[in-house]
Amino acid sequence: MSQLVTGEAVVLQVRIARMPTRALACAIDFVIQMIVLGTLLGFLLGFLIVEASPALGAALAIITVLLVLVGYKVVMETLTRGKTLGKLILGLKVVRDDGSSIRFRHALVRGLLWLFVDFAPWFAASPGIVASLMNKQGKRIGDMVAGTVVIRERHQPMASPPLFVPGHLVMWAQSLELSRLSDELANTCREYLARYMELEVSARVAIGDALAYRVGQVTAPAPPVHIIAPAFLSAVLAERRRRELARLATARATYSTNPYAVPTGPFAAPNPQAAQPNPYAVPAGPFAPPSPYGAQPPPYAPPPPPQARPAAQAPAPETTKVNSQGWHAPGSEPDQWS
Repeated sequence: MSQLVTGEAVVLQVRIARMPTRALACAIDFVIQMIVLGTLLGFLLGFLIVEASPALGAALAIITVLLVLVGYKVVMETLTRGKTLGKLILGLKVVRDDGSSIRFRHALVRGLLWLFVDFAPWFAASPGIVASLMNKQGKRIGDMVAGTVVIRERHQPMASPPLFVPGHLVMWAQSLELSRLSDELANTCREYLARYMELEVSARVAIGDALAYRVGQVTAPAPPVHIIAPAFLSAVLAERRRRELARLATARATYSTNPYAVPTGPFAAPNPQAAQPNPYAVPAGPFAPPSPYGAQPPPYAPPPPPQARPAAQAPAPETTKVNSQGWHAPGSEPDQWS
């Protein structure tokens, strides 16, 4: 691992590509260049058979060689921000000394010095190899002049450390108060446990005690028995992970029960169909501001609709009762005969 300091004074941990890996990537690129160069020279030879000009043929051959050997690297590294086909296959990338992507000028300087200095035939291709072996970041002369470095993008990911709680401390772990344990401190402890075997013995003890003290300040209660710092950190992280998994399982079960239920409570989303208050309305009440137009008449209210008159009842047909003989005297009341 190596460190790169950005322009904002941020330290980046990167893996530097060493000479054997870079040599293999260079060999892949060289094979590709030779295939392209052979193809172009084949077409050029067919052209020279027709054109019997040795000077023109030599000029075209030199230009073709330079374009393939230098232009390939310059164009590829410019377009891909630091990668060629060989670097892409092996997971390498060219970056600037501050970790940012390279530009055309960096690719051009690297390409020219690669051909004319680092691996020049008249230098027996030794300056680049010697410089890469002697530099702690594996830089060749082209990298030193351009201010670049080759790093590894693909590397073995760091395995998560096995977290566990000793059997006699399970009850204590379940009673821990972990609300004050931040994610940053938990990730630092997890990285320490993952790199525990890579550290020196003195560094293991010093870093472990420092992290255990910081974690002990934000967790409670203290362990009932004395345990070493790695075991204490492992128990705390294991209990924190158990609670997080339980919380996620509960949330997943609630969601799977009714995924379309509308949430309620103070944090529920507002109903777009509900009537929204008028944001421009003048507040009412004893503390309402006075109207700048003086006393205002009451708001206009439309008159009530006229009530429908009851329909006139048709007169009941007069029922005339007659006597048993079927007649009645003129002027007599019909009710006389029942």
